[in-house]
Amino acid sequence: MDYYAVWGNPISQSLSPLIQGKFAAETQQAMIYEAKLGDLDTFEQQLVTFFSQGAKGCNVTAPFKARAYRLADEHSEQAKLAEACNTLKKLEDGRLYADNTDGIGLVTDLERLNWIKPNQRILILGAGGATQGVLFPLLQARQTIVLANRTLVKAQALIDKFQPYGEIQAVAIDKIPVQPYDLIINATSAGLSGNTAPVSADILKLGYAFYDMQYAKGADTPFITFCKSLGLVNVNDGFGMLVAQAAHSFRLWRGVMPNFAKVYSELKERIL
Repeated sequence: MDYYAVWGNPISQSLSPLIQGKFAAETQQAMIYEAKLGDLDTFEQQLVTFFSQGAKGCNVTAPFKARAYRLADEHSEQAKLAEACNTLKKLEDGRLYADNTDGIGLVTDLERLNWIKPNQRILILGAGGATQGVLFPLLQARQTIVLANRTLVKAQALIDKFQPYGEIQAVAIDKIPVQPYDLIINATSAGLSGNTAPVSADILKLGYAFYDMQYAKGADTPFITFCKSLGLVNVNDGFGMLVAQAAHSFRLWRGVMPNFAKVYSELKERIL
């Protein structure tokens, strides 16, 4: 039985074992997938031991994505641009291949919602690691991106890196251009502390659809709550992105794409 895991710290909250178990059952793949608590000091050695004992692959979550990326021998273009990975695969020759499926997971979920088509204007709030992980697939999907961040220099650093791949500009979050947006994505971490992104209601009212890359069990995220309070109706959280990025990891390991939409619907009803 092939062995996989997800590594993080903390990790007890992870839904990855449940999601990957659903994928394995649906595609009739013989595999075991567990959650592993990474040690902040010895994570790299833990991974080396994990793969030396026969593991085929793993997912990696906070705070280890950059460290896992540096440990890998080969990297996808998405992982290189993100400078982090959420998926490792052991190759036939024993080397480790790193990929980042966060961005394609977001695009896949936006396709489920019918919220993405070429030449849209997308406003992304926040210029941290979450944003860096999704910019490349969004630009590949021919989106025009306005990247807003409290610290403009941080957003500009991402622009300098991603400008060769498409149309993207950086602005301060209090200087967002007043224009219509097909989609507004919250990629800030404000929701983790119960806050919403520091963006004005007037800017949000210029959007058609609203996506929060975070999700909350049994409740709306603060960003979605704020959007709804303004009467905005096309809102969605990041649970679909979580399931979709897992599906793309599964395909990398097993060579088959699970029915993401079906598993998402089952889990959404059960968990959220």
